[in-house]
Amino acid sequence: MGTRRRQLAAAGLCVLALTAGASVPTHPASTGARPMRVVVIGDSLSTGCGTSPQLAWPALLGADSRFKGNVNIINAAENVSGYLSQGDFQGTFGTQVNSFVTPDTDTVILFGSENDIGYAPDAVRDAATTTIHAAKTTAPNARVIVIGPPSYTPEPEPERLQVRHAIKAAAANAKAQFVDPISESWISGQVDELIGPDGDHPTEAGQHYLLEHMQRLIGDPGAQLAKANEASRT
Repeated sequence: MGTRRRQLAAAGLCVLALTAGASVPTHPASTGARPMRVVVIGDSLSTGCGTSPQLAWPALLGADSRFKGNVNIINAAENVSGYLSQGDFQGTFGTQVNSFVTPDTDTVILFGSENDIGYAPDAVRDAATTTIHAAKTTAPNARVIVIGPPSYTPEPEPERLQVRHAIKAAAANAKAQFVDPISESWISGQVDELIGPDGDHPTEAGQHYLLEHMQRLIGDPGAQLAKANEASRT
């Protein structure tokens, strides 16, 4: 079965795990300051497909003791979506940005997507550039973190590398931070523990693994929010 057909077949098992636009409940920060607004743009790696929405890394992030009350997580991820690939609700990363990124957004995380394998690399690059620019234009003070697709093997297929290269170029064009799970060997070497029986989606342990990476990328939410508030006053 080809890569695209495998993705669609696996996504068909995840209908109940859709969380597009779900806001992770938080409590007001004890200091009275508004929580930092984080919007997650992504595919089934971020919806909880294979486990549940409550065990997806965005939900785990919102429940973490360092983030709870200080961060409001908006999980806009949609199964099967990508910069060009349309998800289960015909959404793309671009429509997720247009629907959920607001001027008061403090951090935008774009994660993926292997679903863009099979599209022309130049088209992926152009769509990603447009999407990242849209996020930065809508939320000019936001930190935009662009994360490429991971690989579960040390020798990813050429088509996956083409998508990675296209997204990396788009992030550079838009002057956004780029994180490369392939070069950093995310998940690779720990597939049996971190990836479920469908061979594509994270287990509960896999979601906690992604959570740890996202925590490090976001850093101290209090410091990030203070920086964002300072930028909004200048």
